[in-house]
Amino acid sequence: MKKIFSYAMMLVAGSLAFISCDADHDSNPTLVTPADGSFVLNTPVYGTGVVDLFNSNGIELSWSQPQFTNPSAPVTAYYEVQLSNTGSFTTAYNADSLDNSAADFIALDETFTTCDVEVSASAIATALETLNQWPEGDAVFNNALTLSIRVRAFVQNASFKVLSQTFSNTVSVQTLPYYVELKNADPDIWYLIGADIGNGSWGSDVPTGSLPMQTVADFEYDKKTGFGQITWTGYLGGNGFKVKHLTSSWDEQIGQGSAYGAFVKNDGGSGNITVPTAGIYTITIDTEKLDGIDDKADCSSAVKVEAYDGTPTIFAGMCVSGNFNDWGDTAMEPVHSYDGAENHDWYTTITLDGAQEIKFKEPGSWDYNSGGSISETQDGSYYGYGTNNGANICPAAGKYLVIYNDITRFYRFILQEE
Repeated sequence: MKKIFSYAMMLVAGSLAFISCDADHDSNPTLVTPADGSFVLNTPVYGTGVVDLFNSNGIELSWSQPQFTNPSAPVTAYYEVQLSNTGSFTTAYNADSLDNSAADFIALDETFTTCDVEVSASAIATALETLNQWPEGDAVFNNALTLSIRVRAFVQNASFKVLSQTFSNTVSVQTLPYYVELKNADPDIWYLIGADIGNGSWGSDVPTGSLPMQTVADFEYDKKTGFGQITWTGYLGGNGFKVKHLTSSWDEQIGQGSAYGAFVKNDGGSGNITVPTAGIYTITIDTEKLDGIDDKADCSSAVKVEAYDGTPTIFAGMCVSGNFNDWGDTAMEPVHSYDGAENHDWYTTITLDGAQEIKFKEPGSWDYNSGGSISETQDGSYYGYGTNNGANICPAAGKYLVIYNDITRFYRFILQEE
């Protein structure tokens, strides 16, 4: 779900906290929780007609504004549209759960800040298919479905913590769904962080503070969860590192247990993983196995840190070359710059106008170069593995943070907001 930052909400939350400490200002607004059904979702103007989602733009919805403060004061409210084909809103569909057989409603991804919206037909069709787990097949459905709709209204602070929420009444619309080709989940990626990674800052900046691990070539990831094997090969100086799931949180992490070679999951008190001898190592994580291991338990069955068999070339530099720069050399920066680092990961930011053809190469020479096919993620980013003298890499137009590993030849194009 999109998280919308609101300066107005931040100010209101701050003022509410101040007001609660001042008993002398009884007339100042305080946050309240309206009763469910206290704001009204209007019945769409389709009457008894059937909305053919395949041939419609969407369904227009409108509702009244709930009162979240007493006395009434301006506050930014957010609205989430929820759908059910049973009329019951008991158990929500959870994208992170492996079993949604009991789910009877689903929330749309997009949230709104206005009380008059058009919900796209494709979003409704996709949500219904996800909720009902319909098998692949028919492009359209021949029988109408009674779709129940309600709206969740909430206010939140600057940290996205929900302070108050309420639900509208439920309305029903007859719809004719259609089959949507659902995208497979992206591979589940974890990040390396620590004194052996990037600039050694333990920071969240990608890639110099937190370095995303790589997919395994030709590995079939779980289509629903994205679980599977991820890897990275590079130099570890023996200064210590950890692995974390999100750059913004330490809730999910992997650290060292009682000794090197023993690893523990989600234990904030675990040690840094410290290799006994500086050198090139390959780290491999099976995220499916890791998911089944309890917090603070040994996860060595899912995590391997192994010495690399080989002596990779140490390049003084690496470049991106393509028709965007007339096949010249656009220099990349070394990811690993801590004292004593041997760098094998490189990064730069490029902007592509229209479809482009790109390769990675050593400066001033084509003796070492990488090209090949790419896979696209759901957010418009790309990743893949190259081979020497391989095919040109062809990402779409956009601004990308580009990361390249000169040992594995893995490349990643992370789409950036303009």
